Amino acid sequence: MEFNQQLLVDSLKAKYKHQDLPFSLHIFNTLSSTNQTLWQLIDQGEKPGSVVIATQQTAGRGQWGREWQSPKGGLYLSMAIAPNLAATSSYQLTLASAWGITAQLRKCGIPVGIKWPNDLVLDGRKLGGILTETKVNQGQITQAMIGVGINWANQVPETGINLQLWQNSQNCQMIDHLEILTSQVLIGIKSGIECLQTEGINILLSHYLDLLINMGDQVYVNNFLGKVVGVTQEGNLRLKMTTDDAKAALTPEISVQPGTISLGYRQT
Repeated sequence: MEFNQQLLVDSLKAKYKHQDLPFSLHIFNTLSSTNQTLWQLIDQGEKPGSVVIATQQTAGRGQWGREWQSPKGGLYLSMAIAPNLAATSSYQLTLASAWGITAQLRKCGIPVGIKWPNDLVLDGRKLGGILTETKVNQGQITQAMIGVGINWANQVPETGINLQLWQNSQNCQMIDHLEILTSQVLIGIKSGIECLQTEGINILLSHYLDLLINMGDQVYVNNFLGKVVGVTQEGNLRLKMTTDDAKAALTPEISVQPGTISLGYRQT
């Protein structure tokens, strides 16, 4: 399956009328990792806004060093940005990208939601995920990479779903080409980062929570039951802990970092 770069460019031009495209596109059929390739290009002088796209990865990476299965037929891309953020706020880039992509796909008529912290979910199954990598100097993020994988026509595990088969099941093609999906993802990332930079984390976080499927979920932490009530500015999950003591005046709230608990999938 050859990627049609002109179709992608035309789709982006329809969005950014009378403007230069805010992306520099590098398209490959197969790569080891789009993030890795883009870091190499940045080292060679590529600027923020550079994008690497592939339809297959042989050594894709997920969060916390996990392998990201990246079979042929999916969408795998990375975008380089230069955010003005403190290193302690790096997870805000993931929240912004997750919200931006999800909101953009919903504009296309696809009812995507966000599963904390960085998964895109459709019908209770994983449609895609986000991996953010950063370089830091003197406490500030100088360069960042937003890596995204979306299931388009590739094989997926039982907990996954690909967009092409889902659209067939709906007898409706909201997005009819991989290149159109790519343009929507790029537009989504850009809009999410712009929201973070211009409106701030509080507004961005409220948008993110509106699309979070986990609100109200009950989860166990160290054998204690808690209910999901939100997400902190650092990306931690806020839990209101329950108690068996009916006389207890307060139910404490805690926050847990990404990667410390798994919320799983609720298939519908």
